[in-house]
Amino acid sequence: MKSLIRKAVLAAFIAAVPLSQAAAEEVLVGLITKTNTNPFFVKMKEGAQEKAEEMGAKLSSFSGRFDGDTDSQVQAIENLIAAGAKGILITPSDPQALAPAVKRARDAGVIVIALDTPFSPANVADATFATDNFKAGQLIGEWAKSKMGDNAKNAKIALLDLSTANVTVDVARDQGFLTGFGIDTNDPNINRDEDDPRIVGNDVTQGSEEGGRRAMENLLQKDPDINLVYTINEPAAAGAYEALKALGRQDDVLIVSVDGGCPGVDNVEAGVIGATSMQFPLRMASLGVEAVVEYAKSGVKPGATPGKSFYDTGVELITDEPVAGVASSTAKQGKAKCWG
Repeated sequence: MKSLIRKAVLAAFIAAVPLSQAAAEEVLVGLITKTNTNPFFVKMKEGAQEKAEEMGAKLSSFSGRFDGDTDSQVQAIENLIAAGAKGILITPSDPQALAPAVKRARDAGVIVIALDTPFSPANVADATFATDNFKAGQLIGEWAKSKMGDNAKNAKIALLDLSTANVTVDVARDQGFLTGFGIDTNDPNINRDEDDPRIVGNDVTQGSEEGGRRAMENLLQKDPDINLVYTINEPAAAGAYEALKALGRQDDVLIVSVDGGCPGVDNVEAGVIGATSMQFPLRMASLGVEAVVEYAKSGVKPGATPGKSFYDTGVELITDEPVAGVASSTAKQGKAKCWG
């Protein structure tokens, strides 16, 4: 009898080892980014993969074919639900259009965490890990106003946005910039309703260098004396600079942006961009994976930064032309923290 008991205990012990390993392997985390080419999302994927390997989880990655490809993101959500994912990390291309698919995922017991771009409303997802995009815009607006000094009242501003869809991240950065510069934004939840005469106009870039160049050309046709350019991200800023350079105006127009990618920090050092707000995509993705694994183990969902509706992953102004009253780091310092 004792022999039989010992054999049973040994068999149970042996069986328990692969079952424990299987339990860890079954924590499938999905990552869905807007594209797989933007360095921001490339770094996000790297951060998620590193953290998943560290924690013994599986990562399955998807992306849109282009920024705004909602259909591909919806299909990725459906694929991950079918695959038994415990959690989905997503940078929503259209925070409103994706809401029904996200609801299906949550109804199936999948935790959904927005990265970088909040849903509209934010509680469509279980949590959001993101840059405070309004603060990112506000920092470059405050910097530009101080940099221009008395000439700020004579600014002629070009706003190079992402799109006309009022995507949350697009609106937050644009409205933050205008607020920082001291312009009344009217309704802070939408772009393009401002009536300040210093605004020459808005145009769309799709967040690309080519889009930035084209948008800058369009607005220069409207007013060739533009002297301040806000851009949704650093690729758009690079495109805007090329359009200005073609007219010999690259040295008398101030460009500000948001991202903190290494090419953007290089452009700050080169004088292409006056100042940029650095965000931290690797941190967002790493925290997201940790949150999904914790949820799979304990059922506990992540919280938010006190006083905010999301978990703030930080933002830092990068410029080689510091101004009083706006904390910043140099491009050299930024190179130690940049991504891409």
